[in-house]
Amino acid sequence: MLALQARSDAARYLFGDVAEDVAERLAFLRHRPATALVIGDAARRLDAPLGALGAAITHADPAPGLAPLELDQEQPWPVGGFDLIVSAFTFDTANDLPGALIHLRHALAPGGLALVTLLGAGSLPALRGIMLEADAERPAPRLHPQVDVRAGAQLLQRAGLADPVADSRSLNVRFGSFRSLVSDLRAQGLGNVLTQCGPAIGKNAFARAQAAFAAFGDAEGRVTERFELLTLSGWRPAERT
Repeated sequence: MLALQARSDAARYLFGDVAEDVAERLAFLRHRPATALVIGDAARRLDAPLGALGAAITHADPAPGLAPLELDQEQPWPVGGFDLIVSAFTFDTANDLPGALIHLRHALAPGGLALVTLLGAGSLPALRGIMLEADAERPAPRLHPQVDVRAGAQLLQRAGLADPVADSRSLNVRFGSFRSLVSDLRAQGLGNVLTQCGPAIGKNAFARAQAAFAAFGDAEGRVTERFELLTLSGWRPAERT
């Protein structure tokens, strides 16, 4: 992913949307973190808005090799005391999402804020349809399970975060080819990492996917794909004196 993000033409629009959203939320909440942990932002789009607030930024990623600090989101974290933790599309693949959120809460300082963005329920409907056509009579799991707004709010409550809020926004992107859709997902770290994801797509299946893409296309041959960006936010309660 780092190699892909290093390219000048790499897709970065999802990270850009998260960066804008985080800046707006912090301004609305009037929260100026002195320390921030950013997980999964390979594009470094959050550096500018957080740096403008004077935050000392630590970068991390749950996958080896993407940032100086690596985290196992399902184990206690070796770092803590952050005024802000932002995760961009890393909690999507956690097997124990409630447990991962609890470890996140422990890494916050009292009064610290967590902002977790992931692909929510309803994302990538065109790709789902295309892959069903490509797999023909043997559909295989190609996309990760997705969380909806109601489940997201419940997860925050289970994790013990105060003032939990779950909200979703849509981002529509037009693609001119099936290859460009897949390329953008890979460049932004949204490829399939399921342990049982089905067989690789062969030549015939890829041809069916391209035909299905064309069938989904508009008059210009483009397909509009929808990304539902679900953001979970909550605070670590301040310590009582």
